Amino acid sequence: MSLFWVVVRQLAEIEAMAASKKVIPREEWERKLNNVKIRKEDMNKLVMNFLVTEGFVEAAEKFRKESGTEPDIDLATITDRMAVKKAVQSGNVEDAIEKVNDLNPEILDTNPQLFFHLQQQRLIELIRNGKVEEALEFAQEELAPRGEENQGFLEELERTVALLAFEDISNCPVGELLDISQRLKTASEVNAAILTSQSHEKDPKLPSLLKMLIWAQNQLGEKASYPRINDITTAALEDSA
Repeated sequence: MSLFWVVVRQLAEIEAMAASKKVIPREEWERKLNNVKIRKEDMNKLVMNFLVTEGFVEAAEKFRKESGTEPDIDLATITDRMAVKKAVQSGNVEDAIEKVNDLNPEILDTNPQLFFHLQQQRLIELIRNGKVEEALEFAQEELAPRGEENQGFLEELERTVALLAFEDISNCPVGELLDISQRLKTASEVNAAILTSQSHEKDPKLPSLLKMLIWAQNQLGEKASYPRINDITTAALEDSA
């Protein structure tokens, strides 16, 4: 069978599937949605979870007063956690490590990968600032021993040290290590570890629920035609084409 006829047959099958889809009118769909009851208390907890996890301490405090929703951790710890995150994002890794140890020394003691990544970020900052000799000494004394114990650490160390071999970073195959995104990645890892140490989810629930909404709509869209939410910022229902 030629490719042309294969395509024709597939198109015919798609049209038949579309024709067999159940059509749910807007009125019926809105009625179904309105019949779903969600407690305001649960919605408030979802908002508080997002504010706490993302570190919006002032907004969390204001929301606590307005809604009466109590956070599951001390809001004062958010300020400390954000100070650590800000330090990493600013390239002050040594200061960030001290702050983490002040919060809870066990975080780094029990997470060798996190500690290595923080030390790796320190090395990156030394290279960024042109401190070549200090960077080589730091890599040899602080990171090399850890690389000998862990093959993954060794490979990451080798990639980082490779930055020293290029005067023009734009031609360096690992130049992305000097991007701000690398700082953000390390800061996010530290943030997640602190949250975990406080028995709090490392990721907010709201984004996961929104992803679940999109997935559920796509699954339903294969079987029925119905008004759906295409823009989650407005949550407005849009009729299917």
